[in-house]
Amino acid sequence: MSKIIKTVLKQIVCILLSLTVAIPFYMVLINSFKSKGEAARMKLSLPTEWFFSNYTEVIQQGKLIQGFSNSLTYALVSTVVGVISCAMASFVMCRKRTKCNMFLYYFILCGLFFPVNYVTLVKVLDVVNLTDSRTGIIITFTSAMIPFCVFTIRNFILSIPVELDEAAVIDGAGPIALFFKIIMPLLKPTLITCFILQFMGVWNDFLTPLYLSSQSKLFPMTMAVYQFFGKNKNYWNYIFADIILTCIPVILVYLIGQKYIIGGMTSGAVKE
Repeated sequence: MSKIIKTVLKQIVCILLSLTVAIPFYMVLINSFKSKGEAARMKLSLPTEWFFSNYTEVIQQGKLIQGFSNSLTYALVSTVVGVISCAMASFVMCRKRTKCNMFLYYFILCGLFFPVNYVTLVKVLDVVNLTDSRTGIIITFTSAMIPFCVFTIRNFILSIPVELDEAAVIDGAGPIALFFKIIMPLLKPTLITCFILQFMGVWNDFLTPLYLSSQSKLFPMTMAVYQFFGKNKNYWNYIFADIILTCIPVILVYLIGQKYIIGGMTSGAVKE
């Protein structure tokens, strides 16, 4: 009997936790089809009249095509460069455990705990003439993902036998061939995990583009809400429609790669 009670309680807790996510998303979705006045009330009831045109208005007025292009560029370039470079660095730090490499590893891990200081970041980018530029934003996103990726990938590499490296070297493989032909294929689960998680993180990031860009041509999809929200206007129906359109790519990426995320995270759970 006690097992049944525990099972029921667990199910109730899971349902309540799910509702904390599902209800806000439902509210945003249902209000994205309402009129301006009705959406401003933010109720959970169905619209009295369905305005599917909200989405076409958002795409046209909010410049979502340009925002989608910027978001895809930021997320794709920074994630690909970040994940591959972190994998290479992790391999070196794992296989060549010098005092310098160990110091670098723990120094990089500090990035998991320290918050981003945007004032200093803007000053640094200003010195190197990268403010208000796609390059500066991409470099910032790439550097931000280094601590997590290095930590995850290095733990996975620890589970790969060193004998594979030795066998490849005996067969004549150089450092580059050793990594890309032997090690990298074995890292597929954790590389895909890092790619998906970081891609979603960059896509959903609002603060970094807000601080580092002042030109609308650099705005990603997450900043399109500024076209409909301000001191003198609050078009909540358009804001909700923009949020839904911004979430769709991330949801699709997660649904496609969720099995890799679970496998990659569990495979990286190795003690040194």
